[in-house]
Amino acid sequence: MKEYRTAIVGATGAVGRELIETLEQRAFPVGKLELFASRRAEGRFLQFRGARVPVRPLEASAVAGTEVAFFSAGGAVSKEFAPLCAANGALVVDNSSAFRQDRNIPLVIPELNGSEVVGRTGIVANPNCSTVQLVLAVAPLQRLWGLRQLCVATYQSVSGTGGRAIQELSQQARSFVDGAALEKSVYPHQIAFNLFPHVGDFGDDGLNVEERKVVYETRRFLKDEALEMNVTAVRVPVFRCHSEAVVAVTKEETSAAQVKQVLRSAPGVRLVEGEDAASYATPVSAEGRDEVFVSRVRDAYPEGHGIAMWVVSDNLRKGAALNAVQIAEVALGLSPVGAA
Repeated sequence: MKEYRTAIVGATGAVGRELIETLEQRAFPVGKLELFASRRAEGRFLQFRGARVPVRPLEASAVAGTEVAFFSAGGAVSKEFAPLCAANGALVVDNSSAFRQDRNIPLVIPELNGSEVVGRTGIVANPNCSTVQLVLAVAPLQRLWGLRQLCVATYQSVSGTGGRAIQELSQQARSFVDGAALEKSVYPHQIAFNLFPHVGDFGDDGLNVEERKVVYETRRFLKDEALEMNVTAVRVPVFRCHSEAVVAVTKEETSAAQVKQVLRSAPGVRLVEGEDAASYATPVSAEGRDEVFVSRVRDAYPEGHGIAMWVVSDNLRKGAALNAVQIAEVALGLSPVGAA
């Protein structure tokens, strides 16, 4: 099997570290792994396949010759360096929001539209983490019964903000237990034992950044720009995994029983069932797992058309690193479309 000179940009961040682990777990054919981060990380080493790999500052000359590049260092870095990699013939999977609204660049969830990247080089956009789990859960409904409306509340872990946010929650929790003053620098409010509907800056329309991303990207994946959507994005004191309370209103009549039957075989989805009332997914049960977990599927208003569900997924896995690696696998012919 051909091996690829592979780069990870933003290697020391939460998603970057998850990318390293995912490449190793999935035996991705890495010939040489190159790790890049800011100059603050220069001199550090990270482990890959039992070897210590140096972390280097990102420069244009450093990525020359790269065949597969994963970017997770923010939109500004992606906009500057991803096109340089692509111009040199590399496959570039970008995890930032830099290219998601560019209709000339594929926005891909391999189980859904992986065919768009088969044999492709150049830039491919990895969707927003909240979008990935939502779309995998509702796409089967849209395909079979059509969707008129989606009402979504996301409950997003601090790892979606990055390592500093993880540290802030941990420190605040310890301070709270110790009776000490809680210090905050990452979020506008205390995050330990608290939550707030603020995930990104607010626009003039009252939507925050995350809400706007979910609306735009979901409509694009479902190929329905007129789909009615109401989204509220909430940051919660959870280290890892995002959860979503979803109410879908279908065009054609259906039922929770029918939806469950379809979700049992939906690619990338794991339906959580059981006679116990507590048989549902949680962030703790989903951590480190590849699947999007759907539970508490039930009939909702309007009768015959409303379906409520609870959707949980590891935002660092399927919401970021795993989806990015699956994109590369499909593009390079290492994994068949729809079986990522």
